[in-house]
Amino acid sequence: MRSCVCLLALASFSIGYWSCFALLQLLNLCSLAAGLLMLPGNWMMVVTLAVFVAATSFDRGPGWWVVAGSIALAAMGELLETLLGSAAAAKKGASRRAILLSLLASFVGGMLGTVLLPIPMIGSLLGAVMGAGIGAFAGAWLGEAWLGTDPAKRTEIGTAAMKGRLSGMAAKMFTGMLIFLLQLISFLF
Repeated sequence: MRSCVCLLALASFSIGYWSCFALLQLLNLCSLAAGLLMLPGNWMMVVTLAVFVAATSFDRGPGWWVVAGSIALAAMGELLETLLGSAAAAKKGASRRAILLSLLASFVGGMLGTVLLPIPMIGSLLGAVMGAGIGAFAGAWLGEAWLGTDPAKRTEIGTAAMKGRLSGMAAKMFTGMLIFLLQLISFLF
């Protein structure tokens, strides 16, 4: 990440406006994909845009107002991901233990899923999403099993946790696309 930021800053001094634009968009696309791998892709887009705005002296394109809008959208994405992931299980009566284990297992499942599907890029992305969903289910199920909850209720809570986690990931990805579009459109003005 640090090398990408340095590359972007150096590029602005030696290449033109549209070359910097292309480099920024390439980094932003990589950041969107990173979000699916449970990395802070939305925040990576915010940082690369801030470096672009700070390092360039172009009279057009994005300014600090676009950086501020991107920060607001990234924060909203984080909030939605967390709330949607936990709210679905909580609505079904999940315990705090089940919710916390669901979040933890979702993270671990996403990381393991990234590695376990050996198909380049697609396998990593698909594995991360599937692993996060399965991890959310397993964590909630185990959390409720720990408390001695009825097996049918455990399954219901685990399913809700999985759906909530996947909904949260989709919401965060959607806000990432909004950040990408905001930055892209800002180059027209």
